Amino acid sequence: MTTFLIIGAVGLALLLVSLVIGDLLDGFLGGLLDWLESDWFSTAAIGGFVSAFGFGGAIAAGPLGTLPAIGIGAGAGLIFAWFALWLTRLLKEEHTDAAPSGDDAVGRDAAVITTIPAGGFGVIRVTLGGHTVTYNAKAPDTDEPIAPGTAVHVTGVLSPTAVTVAPTWREITS
Repeated sequence: MTTFLIIGAVGLALLLVSLVIGDLLDGFLGGLLDWLESDWFSTAAIGGFVSAFGFGGAIAAGPLGTLPAIGIGAGAGLIFAWFALWLTRLLKEEHTDAAPSGDDAVGRDAAVITTIPAGGFGVIRVTLGGHTVTYNAKAPDTDEPIAPGTAVHVTGVLSPTAVTVAPTWREITS
C-alpha cells in the first residue's frame, strides 16, 4: 500500500509541475520533451495516469490485495489520463476572436471626438463587437470641419489606424 501511495504522490508532483511550469520547463529543455506534447501523450496525461494508478491502487490494495490493485489502479489511471488529455486539449485549442480592425469599422456609425478639419485628420470613436475603438479620421468629401459630437459614417480604410468618414444625414422633420 505504501508503494502505491508513493507512486500517487510522484504522479501528483508530475501533474503539478506540468500544470504550473510546463511551458517554462519545455523552453529550458529546448524541445527535448516535444514527444510528450503529441496528440496522444502529454505530461499532464502521464501525471494524471501515474497519480490515479497510485492512489487507486492504494485504495484497492487494502481489501483486495496487490494483484487486483494493479488492475484497478491501471483502470483508474487510464480514465484520469484521458480526462487530463481531454482537458489540456480543450484549453490549448480554445480560440479567441481577432482584434477589431479598420475593415470591421466600415459601414458603422461613429462619433467625432476631436474636430476633423477640412483636408485634415481628427479622431472618431466607434463601437466594434462591444469594444470602443478610436481611429484617426479624414473626411475627404467635405469642405467644412466636422465638429466634436457629430455623428459620422465610416466609409473606408486608409491605414490600420485611419479611416475615412462622411457626416450622417439627419432626418428631415416637418
